[in-house]
Amino acid sequence: QVQLVESGGGLVQAGGSLTLSCVASRRTLDSYTMAWFRQAPGKEREFVSSRTWIGTTYYTESAKGRFTILSDNAKNTVYLQMNGLKPEDTAVYYCAADRKPGRYENPIGYHYWGQGTQVTVSS
Repeated sequence: QVQLVESGGGLVQAGGSLTLSCVASRRTLDSYTMAWFRQAPGKEREFVSSRTWIGTTYYTESAKGRFTILSDNAKNTVYLQMNGLKPEDTAVYYCAADRKPGRYENPIGYHYWGQGTQVTVSS
């Protein structure tokens, strides 16, 4: 079992920055794919970014150039650094983990999820 706890969400103006954190209950970064998803009201959960255990990173098109997924193995923590935030980035952001998620962008493949953290970007 892996417990994930996100933090770092909040209210920010358009163009601002936030860094989300996801702390895992045990060592995961060297054997799990860690991912960030988000879900806006009335919309499906969508992929934002992921990092495989060997360090390969992926981003959804809208996140490229603005978001960066980072990790600190010693702290069992993965971060999502978000710059140039836009109102359309407003959502609850979830951290997810799995040893073998299959298609990294599909939320169905992830067994472990955090409780989510709200990000609100005002225009």
